[in-house]
Amino acid sequence: MLFKKDVKKMYKIALVYPELYEIAKYKEKRKEFPPFGVLYIAAVIEKEHQITLFKIQKTTSIDFQNFDIVMFSIPSSATYNIIKTTRQYSIYNKETPIIIGGLHPSYYPKQTLVDLNANIVVIGEGEDTILEILNNIQKKELIANINGICFNNGSKIIITPTRIHKRTLDNLPFPARHLLHKNEIIMSDRLSNTNITMSHIILSRGCPFSCKFCSVYNKQVQHRSGHSVKKELIHLKSKYNINGFAIIDDNFIINKKNVLEICHEITDLNLSWSALSRIDTINNELLKTMKKAGLIEVKYGIESGNNTLLQSMGKNINIKQISDVLKITKNNGILVKIFIIHGFPGENNKTTKDTINFLHENKSLIDRVSLFRFVPLPGSYIFSNHQKYNIILSENWDDYHIYHNDKHWWGSRKDYKILQESYKAIKDFIDNTWS
Repeated sequence: MLFKKDVKKMYKIALVYPELYEIAKYKEKRKEFPPFGVLYIAAVIEKEHQITLFKIQKTTSIDFQNFDIVMFSIPSSATYNIIKTTRQYSIYNKETPIIIGGLHPSYYPKQTLVDLNANIVVIGEGEDTILEILNNIQKKELIANINGICFNNGSKIIITPTRIHKRTLDNLPFPARHLLHKNEIIMSDRLSNTNITMSHIILSRGCPFSCKFCSVYNKQVQHRSGHSVKKELIHLKSKYNINGFAIIDDNFIINKKNVLEICHEITDLNLSWSALSRIDTINNELLKTMKKAGLIEVKYGIESGNNTLLQSMGKNINIKQISDVLKITKNNGILVKIFIIHGFPGENNKTTKDTINFLHENKSLIDRVSLFRFVPLPGSYIFSNHQKYNIILSENWDDYHIYHNDKHWWGSRKDYKILQESYKAIKDFIDNTWS
């Protein structure tokens, strides 16, 4: 494939992405954090080209005739149809290259290429890949030698070898937050139950664990150094006057040495912050050091109060471990938020009652609770092995949203009725206990 473009031209590039809302308050359309994948891509592109972001909330038609290249980001399967239809009804110049990236295309590159009539689908992390694509377009070179992409060579669809990232996250520019309005970057009601002026930040990528309900594409964990993190936080303090931040990594607390290094670097910034963690990657030493560095809340994905269900989920933790970690967290003066997933295959009245009992017994240790309903997310183990769990998959990607999803995914009508009743029971308990 050859794109005929002027070698020295600075391209005008459009990057389209769907606006996402915070899970627990979806019906209120409460923003949670900015589209970091898009902002990192924009940051590497804008060094040499002009980029414009287009945020869409529903299917729309956009006139792209003034752009040389158009990119679409599809961060989740639930947003696939919005992007697909917008791609279809928008207006382009005849030779404009269409490039697609994101989590969903990474799992399903061939279908995405065909459905969206794209020139290239980027697979996995896209910063290095997109720079190489743009460089090849500039030099009028073939793209077949670019790793980590899917394209049609005219006779068949090609998926090139997986890209191996040799650079560290420290080498990436900071996300291009300046391309968004300040109120999408700076918030005052997102850091636990405080009104601290804060921003969100990413300190690592990837998750090595294998929870069967999760759809993390990147299993290779990459960390930023303490120096890099401190530099970005100083920038955020200077530019936006933040007093806190929230780490949104899937699992920031994995590499203990890295966590300690970051904490030692940022302690003197006097910022309050929160982070997500697994139960089995934390200890008292880490908690003490993080507390000293400004940590005010840890968010734990405990998912269930039933040991059998925890094992079925692939969590590889147990109730005693959870209780012990909640205790040492509170003993260090750190707030606790937990995440619960209700409705994983095997959920019933007994497992729900066990979770409610666990919450009741530990309510003095828990400050906040977010309750989710199980969805077989595309790309997850349980989605790929749906027959094993008697799951009936939907042909409509829109159904795979995690916002108040009460679709009947598995089991008999009786099973579903039990799930509906038991979900109401646990939701009522949580709402009444943590208003």
